[in-house]
Amino acid sequence: MKTKFNRRSILAASAAAALAPGAALFPGQAGAQAWPNKPIRWVVPYTAGGLTDSVTRLTLEKTNVGQTFVVDNKPGANSLIGAEIVANAPPDGYTFLTVIAAHAANKTLYEGKLKFDPVASFAPVSLVGIAPIMILVSNDMPVKSVGELIDYAKKNPGKISFGSSGVGAAAHLSTELIMQVTGTKMVHVPYKGTAPALADLMSGNLQLLLDVPIGTMSQVRAGKVRALAMMSKDRVPGAEDIPTIVESGGPLIESSSWVMFMAPANTPKDIVDKLGAEVAKAVKDEALRKRLAEQAVIPVGATPAETAKFLNDEVEKWRKVITTAGVKIEA
Repeated sequence: MKTKFNRRSILAASAAAALAPGAALFPGQAGAQAWPNKPIRWVVPYTAGGLTDSVTRLTLEKTNVGQTFVVDNKPGANSLIGAEIVANAPPDGYTFLTVIAAHAANKTLYEGKLKFDPVASFAPVSLVGIAPIMILVSNDMPVKSVGELIDYAKKNPGKISFGSSGVGAAAHLSTELIMQVTGTKMVHVPYKGTAPALADLMSGNLQLLLDVPIGTMSQVRAGKVRALAMMSKDRVPGAEDIPTIVESGGPLIESSSWVMFMAPANTPKDIVDKLGAEVAKAVKDEALRKRLAEQAVIPVGATPAETAKFLNDEVEKWRKVITTAGVKIEA
């Protein structure tokens, strides 16, 4: 699915860039026009309407580089289809990618099985926002806090079934992290997406589900499932009534999905820096921050260097969880 976000006309943008003193040129292209001088393709490796797609579109609407962004949804294979497209794209500043937490896990889950590297094949542009994971239980569960959930799990090892949107998803690995830290044992039931898992949670076929608020908060508000906590240090804008995991009697375990913008590796640094700066500027926009808060997303707008460090830290964090839990996935 492709959507265009209009900016200033190509002619006006190109003329302004050409006249600007000290305008940046592509390396080795004397006399070339400044970037960008044509529409920019933006690959979202998930279907339209979800967290990744929504945050990408909202942010690009406020990001002004003087050109049109064309969002191209390429879902499938746990985001690998879209990621491979961008990994193989020319590093000329006209193809970008949005990734989420699963991208960091893929580095370990698919080690040696891919034709590209989830880290080395890309240049981080900006960490746009963070969506803390919410801990949900069915209304039949006799627990009202994370502390009570942990006690119940310890007394009933292997009797709690937890769902996720798939093996290796943030929801799955976050629950594995809780089990490792608390010494509990629960049974994983993977689904093809959050919606069927949430349906089984509401019906009582599942006891526990961890996921981001965007697809689950409406059912919490309707009283169909119970939210115990956010896996965050502080309360989350847009969900201030949900306690943090510590406030709910659990250990300080921070876990989230997040939205990150990436370019193909070897994209000129001046292009990456310019786009990163424009994204950071966009994320400061009050209207955008309000829209993100409605989805319980914490705006960030990190620099390329900060984003690279964040990604590396996430890769190592989930590598330990995946290795300890023995999580395996078919490539």
